Amino acid sequence: MLSDIEIAQACKLQPIKNIAQKADIPEEYLELYGNYKAKINLSLREKVASRPNGKLIYVTAMTPTPAGEGKTCTAIGIAQALGLLGKKVMLCLREPSLGPTFGVKGGAAGGGYSQVLPMDEINLHFTGDIHAISAAHNLLAAMVDNHIVQGNELRIEPKRVVWRRVMDISDRQLRNIIIGLGSKGDGVIRESGFDITVASEIMAILCLANDMEDLKVRLGRIVVAYNVDGEPVYAKDLKAVGAMAVLLKDAIKPNLVQTIEGQPALIHGGPFANIAHGNNSIIATSLALKLADYVVTEGGFASDLGAEKFFDIVCRNGLKPDAVALVASIRALKFHGGVPKENLSEENLEALKKGLANLERHIHNLRNVYHLPVVVAINRFPSDTDAEIAVVKTKCRELGVRVALSEVVARGGAGGTELAEELLQALTESNGFQPLYPLSASLKEKIEAVATKVYGAAGVTYTKEAEATLQKITQLGYGDLPVCIAKTQMSFSDNPALKGAPTGWTLTVREVRLQAGAGFVVALTGPIMTMPGLPKNPAAERVDILLDGTIVGLF
Repeated sequence: MLSDIEIAQACKLQPIKNIAQKADIPEEYLELYGNYKAKINLSLREKVASRPNGKLIYVTAMTPTPAGEGKTCTAIGIAQALGLLGKKVMLCLREPSLGPTFGVKGGAAGGGYSQVLPMDEINLHFTGDIHAISAAHNLLAAMVDNHIVQGNELRIEPKRVVWRRVMDISDRQLRNIIIGLGSKGDGVIRESGFDITVASEIMAILCLANDMEDLKVRLGRIVVAYNVDGEPVYAKDLKAVGAMAVLLKDAIKPNLVQTIEGQPALIHGGPFANIAHGNNSIIATSLALKLADYVVTEGGFASDLGAEKFFDIVCRNGLKPDAVALVASIRALKFHGGVPKENLSEENLEALKKGLANLERHIHNLRNVYHLPVVVAINRFPSDTDAEIAVVKTKCRELGVRVALSEVVARGGAGGTELAEELLQALTESNGFQPLYPLSASLKEKIEAVATKVYGAAGVTYTKEAEATLQKITQLGYGDLPVCIAKTQMSFSDNPALKGAPTGWTLTVREVRLQAGAGFVVALTGPIMTMPGLPKNPAAERVDILLDGTIVGLF
């Protein structure tokens, strides 16, 4: 089989104006970025506001192996399959970060014959949204430090500046740094650090804002530091909001591209789900629901991360899922059954059966905690045997959950029609969706609800620093915010080595951060880092450009 980029480069793309016409987007609302990409002017939302919403299909997954289990491929494949079935469908995805593109996982625009195009441009700079977020974030950081040097009218305590800097490359050397070295004019010496851009609160704000007015209000609420009296200092106090909004004026507009089979796709926003809230923008999804009868979207990593945050954070802003596709793979099930990653292509029915505990807990959470119709999508890999597939299907039927084999990577939409038809049936089932906890609960109660009811923990412990921060946040009046737990994607627990569906363990919250602009409180757990590092052999080593301009090695 050809590589993903070879398949993508062999495709003949349709002009983006044709894709827009298929999506019922008038040409006057397009802002073209070449022939195959466009931004959509937000005024289109007013034109379609009176239309009824389509059905929202949410794609999530079981706990993955380090390479992921094909969740994005499956979301794209479902959209393509629904298109083959004659349905009016739109796809909504996150924008890929350069961190994983050049790190462990490679590109994030799908794979095989279920990709969004132009794949190389989407995986690289795309329309510049992530760079705009980096610029807005770092402008605010520069204005904080400049204010301190220029007289410090707001009486900022330098050691209590909480606004770090960001960049969209994984670079562990920048996690903790000293800034302000040199002469007096070079600033105040203090500790700081870098996060990856997709962990920036501004990324979360962009994805949760409803419009430019809401975006500016949220930017103004960003807490950048505390003064000498322990009171918060906001971005609006620094008069930074207008300039930041100007840098984000185009980034707030969703991006229109296409799947390999010509279905319209909105790709907008890109927060990671292990360190942020993990879902594409509300603007893109809400617009798609007015333009299509069926909208397919996905959240990062497994259902304990991206899906939980979609249900408990994003959906409080007016969205509601109608059905869930839960992606599982034979190799991930064997991984959770104790098979080392180098042996996952070998048949091992005993390990497979043991690993089913992980899938079963994800099914339980989606059906019994969030009360949603679920279809398990078995993402088939070439090494999967018929006997292994039969084991998973049998288990799903015993649990009373719909299941379908997905071959969308090898066959495109045609490999997902069984899955699409099962999802159409699931959309007719009863739906009692509601978030896990009320906002009136305390921050600790919210964290403990996620830990015990979704992760399967026995309880939660907090470091002294985390305890103090939670109390401070509550005293400041932010106790009614939802929580965003930063946790490893490799386990239900905060320990990546614990596979399957562990019980009896305790979640440890080591640090808490207020993101008042985004509208949630981040609880950091375990060894999770907000600035990833590159692996021993990063994907960047395999990427190159030929003399004719052809990009190679990009996944």
